[in-house]
Amino acid sequence: MITGSALSIAGQALAALGLVLAAAALGYLLVACIAMWLYRHKRIAKAVGALRPVTVLKPLCGAEPALYEDLRSLCEQAYPTMQIIFGVQQPADPALAVVRRLQAQFPRLDIAVVIDPRRHGHSAKVSNLINMMEVARHEWLVLADSDVRVPPGYLQGVCAPLADAGVGIVTCPYRGRPVAAAGSTRLWSELGALFVNDWFMPSVRVAALFGSRSFAFGATIALRRDVLSAIGGFHAIADQLADDYRLGELTRRQGLATVLSHVEVETSVDEPSFRQLVQHETRWLRTIRAVRPGGYAASAVTFSLPMAVLGCALAGASTGALILLGATAAARVVLHLVVYAPESAPGGSLKRLWALPASDALGFALWCRGFAAREVHWRQQRYRVARDGSAHPIT
Repeated sequence: MITGSALSIAGQALAALGLVLAAAALGYLLVACIAMWLYRHKRIAKAVGALRPVTVLKPLCGAEPALYEDLRSLCEQAYPTMQIIFGVQQPADPALAVVRRLQAQFPRLDIAVVIDPRRHGHSAKVSNLINMMEVARHEWLVLADSDVRVPPGYLQGVCAPLADAGVGIVTCPYRGRPVAAAGSTRLWSELGALFVNDWFMPSVRVAALFGSRSFAFGATIALRRDVLSAIGGFHAIADQLADDYRLGELTRRQGLATVLSHVEVETSVDEPSFRQLVQHETRWLRTIRAVRPGGYAASAVTFSLPMAVLGCALAGASTGALILLGATAAARVVLHLVVYAPESAPGGSLKRLWALPASDALGFALWCRGFAAREVHWRQQRYRVARDGSAHPIT
């Protein structure tokens, strides 16, 4: 029989736990605000070293809503010598029409097109890269996802660190830009962009603030051909769900450094339905859990609003817990404003405040689900994720 004193002790323990959770959520937000502010006001060191010829690898699959604008931003780069390779696996891929249009508009650019259906592992993207490498002509390589839009000076910024022999890869932070196909709503794309901009990238900035470089993003990875060969080429990541992260991890095992570039790119976020938004975020979270299971569990605190609400509930909505909850909500708004500070449209970031609770609640729910989820969806295909992070198609 449970005595009253035992119940009282249990209640006090829960209340204390609730206060700790709420305080941790607030503390994380404050650090995230500082990390993002420091990034926005960081002085950019002048690049040193000669820029060598570079080959840019762009694996494509389908005609995404903003594909032409995204690919054109790469073609407009003012770089001394560059080769661009666009790769698809099917001759009927609609992305080829966009590539042909760009070839006509930029006739002086060294643009190659690879159409090759060969598969070298479970990852269609990596298989595409392996096929494209057969026509790559230069020693410096840049890989970038198809939905990435780059600013002027992008190639100079990401390639300059490769002149240092101690650098393994250079990767770029990114921000989500919501887009929508004709006739579809932007609502789910807005929530998907918030997940990237307000949750994922601030957590990266916090990790970087404390010295971590254990990351690599498909938005951009630059490396030298000799480094790629030393780790076994793209074949070494042909089955991996987190192929970008594994690429960086393998180079770090060679004793080489990962550089987080000062260049920030944009990635088009196209979520035509709530179901696809859930599938996409689930794949993101499951990928993080596959590569860093301990870090995934500790990331609970990064879902600050849900954690503060949970802490307040455990603490019985005490005065202290309510104060922490209010402070967390205010800090959450501040972080959002800092994240979207570069926007030119006045009040642009304020228009999204309504979506913050919904985005955070959905992210937290999917994070909880991520502990049990073994399957992910990726381009109309289901995969089962193994303990080593490899993805296996489910027929």
